[in-house]
Amino acid sequence: MPTFSFLSRTIHRAIATARPRTKIAKNMSSIVESITNDGRPCQKVPSILHTIGKTPLVKLNRMAPAGVNIYVKCEAFNPMGSVKDRLALGCIEWAEKEGHLKPGQTVVECSSGNTGIGLAMVCNVKGYPFVCVMAESFSIERRKLMRFLGARVILTNPAHKGTGMVIKTKELAEEHGWYWPNQFDNEANAYVHEMTTGPEILDAMENKLDHLFLAYGTGGTLNGVSKVMKVRSPSTKIHVVEPDNAPMLFSEIKTEYPTGEGELKTFKEPHPCWRPHLLQGWAPDWIPSLVEKASSRIDNIAHIGGDSAVATSKALAQQEGIFTGTSGGGILAAALNFANDATEGSNIVAILPDTGERYISTPLFSGIGADMTEEEKEIAASTPSSPPPNVPLPSATKESTAFVKGNNTENKIVIWSLQSCEFCWTITQFFDKIKVPYTQINIDSFEYAKDNMGNKYRSALTELTGCNTFPQCFITGEFIGGAADACIKWKKGELQTVFKEAEVDFDTSYEGDPFEFLPKWMSQNPLRSK
Repeated sequence: MPTFSFLSRTIHRAIATARPRTKIAKNMSSIVESITNDGRPCQKVPSILHTIGKTPLVKLNRMAPAGVNIYVKCEAFNPMGSVKDRLALGCIEWAEKEGHLKPGQTVVECSSGNTGIGLAMVCNVKGYPFVCVMAESFSIERRKLMRFLGARVILTNPAHKGTGMVIKTKELAEEHGWYWPNQFDNEANAYVHEMTTGPEILDAMENKLDHLFLAYGTGGTLNGVSKVMKVRSPSTKIHVVEPDNAPMLFSEIKTEYPTGEGELKTFKEPHPCWRPHLLQGWAPDWIPSLVEKASSRIDNIAHIGGDSAVATSKALAQQEGIFTGTSGGGILAAALNFANDATEGSNIVAILPDTGERYISTPLFSGIGADMTEEEKEIAASTPSSPPPNVPLPSATKESTAFVKGNNTENKIVIWSLQSCEFCWTITQFFDKIKVPYTQINIDSFEYAKDNMGNKYRSALTELTGCNTFPQCFITGEFIGGAADACIKWKKGELQTVFKEAEVDFDTSYEGDPFEFLPKWMSQNPLRSK
């Protein structure tokens, strides 16, 4: 392997030949080399699907006990941020090759979120509409991500658990003729890990791996990776982690799978030992068949509680700079517990399934506030917080003043605004809600860029109102203030009077609080997100 990658050699040569060679150039040379000398070239790929897999194994330098090597397989490096991108691609391409999936056919799958997000990506690239069935209790971020990707998300009753998700998915597939990959039973799910995840780990570890920790979820990762381990590295011990309050594997009570026509093919009934737990994506309320098929390759079952998983996830972020969700925190917690008594020199790998960004609305982020802490306030108060200088504005002209006054006269309600101002959105969203018609003039639109006319209109407005902030709202030529003013006047009943006097129709049935339209980050907003 060369000393530098192409990029490193290029930058190194450029810095070396630059004159004069500055101190920053000398320092940056070593930094650039440390970033780029690992042999990874920038790749040009045919589609986003070619970036799935080959995720890094990262060594823990602060959390691992002395003398024990712990590496984490960071599946968040997949394009949609989780290990389930592998499953999504494998199941869809297998269905295509087997003729189960027709061009343009809708794909439907039940998911706690990560499989759904991965399938939304894969289906977008390949041209299949996608519908995800998900219990309402899973994190809001996941459904929003899927909808952002164009998927439709059908929410089920949380009391029906994972079983209810599967039943609903089967109903939709049969009713509409949609293709259901059935990730919990699909052998392609396991096969993709046998071909990719397992070999990646052993290749990176040079076949020197003593212990592997992972959760089971659908069973795909466990099934596929354990097959590889038992063939290529039979001494590697497979440790499967499950919630301590839902010890289904530990119970040794098997899930029954019926064979009769017309029955629910996935399983017969929920598992009696399942209980609600914090580890999203782990342990549905039955033992998937892919897990059962891998049971003989499991060497140890470890148990972790939700609190321990949350604490470990936070510690990993704050001590190692690695961001993973509660599931990854739980797996690593089990690995760390084991490592405390492991033989010196042991090599341990823990698979981290996803990124922590999937958990912002969950208990993982409880106690992480949006407001400044007392310590942060003290730091903020340690310097004067000097304001920046005012933006220089041109003087108002006769033309700009006439434009402002003319629009205020000709239109019953005028909102002078900026295109990307959240406070301007506040008043327009509020007026839209109460069905008030208005004329909006964005002075920063490209339409007014020539000759700096937008700023000339701004100067004319300031001369007229004495106000230099936006939005500025006029009703029948009278300035009523900005967004917060409109909200306050409504709450006092004053804005309704103004509308009536101006003969402006509005929705009198609105009983909400107009502050709901103010930016949620505002500390002054009583309805803000904490």
